[in-house]
Amino acid sequence: MNRTGRAVAISLSTACCVSFLTSCRSSAPPPAELPVVPVAVVGPATLQNNVVLSAEFQPFQEVDVMAKVAGYVRSIRVDLGSHVRAGDVLATLEVPEIQQDVQKAKAGLAAAEANIVSAQAGVQRAQAAADIAQLSYQRINDVATKNKGLVPRQDVDVSRSRSAEAAAQLASAKSALLAAQEQRSAAASDFARAGAMAQYATIRAPFDGIVTKRYANTGSMIQAGISSQTQAMPVVRLAQYNVLRLTLPVPVTDAAEVKDGQPVDVTVTNPPRQLHGKISRYAGSVQMSTRTMDTQVDVPNADGSLLPGMYAEVHLHLADRPNVMSVPIDAVDGLGTSAEQAYVVRGGVVHVAQVTTGLQTATRLEVLSGLQPGDQVIVGRHTGLAEGEQVKAHLATYENDASHG
Repeated sequence: MNRTGRAVAISLSTACCVSFLTSCRSSAPPPAELPVVPVAVVGPATLQNNVVLSAEFQPFQEVDVMAKVAGYVRSIRVDLGSHVRAGDVLATLEVPEIQQDVQKAKAGLAAAEANIVSAQAGVQRAQAAADIAQLSYQRINDVATKNKGLVPRQDVDVSRSRSAEAAAQLASAKSALLAAQEQRSAAASDFARAGAMAQYATIRAPFDGIVTKRYANTGSMIQAGISSQTQAMPVVRLAQYNVLRLTLPVPVTDAAEVKDGQPVDVTVTNPPRQLHGKISRYAGSVQMSTRTMDTQVDVPNADGSLLPGMYAEVHLHLADRPNVMSVPIDAVDGLGTSAEQAYVVRGGVVHVAQVTTGLQTATRLEVLSGLQPGDQVIVGRHTGLAEGEQVKAHLATYENDASHG
């Protein structure tokens, strides 16, 4: 083969090698792209735990006013919708036997007082007799002692016996006086009881309120409220409206945050208005059936514009944490357990961090430990992520808003 043929062969051989290498390079798979994950930046925020609950206005107190004694209604002074003050007369009962009891007790008291006067006179008589008997004995005994044999011994003994008898009669008279005084105390008690029972014939309002129902009319027979709940008929129903109650079923997750005096906002839709109040009292225990704790708010209603049965929306301000480290609520797995964790991106690499959380709102969490300000935490689903995996972080869209609450 001449020199020209060799050159052609070498050129063809080189072209084939280049073509082979080029075809091998083009068939190699391209490098895989890193997964893009949404992240949020750990930073300070002011968190508030606000709970919105619906409740129904109820009277501050409501009671069926009963009669303590049985009788006929002689007069009734109130009707449906009547406004009354504490102590106002609602109705008067006709109870003749009670008046008789009063007169009898009064007569018994007068007799007891007369007995005391008689007993006091008896004590005075017995005292005088005892004094003269003691004086006579003392004189005759002195004579017998100084002039022996002048006075017979029997006369001295008789005088001493009369003195002792007079002293015993005095003691008996004093005992009779004490018994008469005790009888007067008992008679006075009976008279006071009869007078108190007579006062129960006048039925009065126990508190300021409005009559919401009238059960009895003039001439109605009213049974004593303590005798039989099945037979006793109330006179009226009285409700206090100047202050109303709102009973809120606070969920068990927020029950521990409830404290006396915490502010609340009350929104009434008809007519539209906003009221401000405070938590007045709470049960302190969770009902097992509903997993809620009854919490009450007292709402002033001096003008009477709020009515029991109206609904209201109550905003409870349970907690306020200014300038605390926080993350979105979907940045932490295992909330409420001992294995709370977050996925942190540092230098494009995923690291699993054990965290401890505090206050939880509807969108964010307070971070107590495990994360540092400026850390990038992965939000959303964490399925498929593992420690040491390389990712590409992308700021979540809702993190463009710098304010969190």
